[in-house]
Amino acid sequence: MAGLEDKIKGKGKELEGKLTGDKAREAQGKAEGTKGTVKEKGQKIKDDLTR
Repeated sequence: MAGLEDKIKGKGKELEGKLTGDKAREAQGKAEGTKGTVKEKGQKIKDDLTR
């Protein structure tokens, strides 16, 4: 669930950056979204290994 939260927050920051022309904020949002994706994939691997 934490991965999804990071992805949503990241997408919000990315859109904010695009709307305001703030490239740093846009990059921060992309990075946070990627962090969420990594968390989700890590959790899926962990779940698969414990089955």
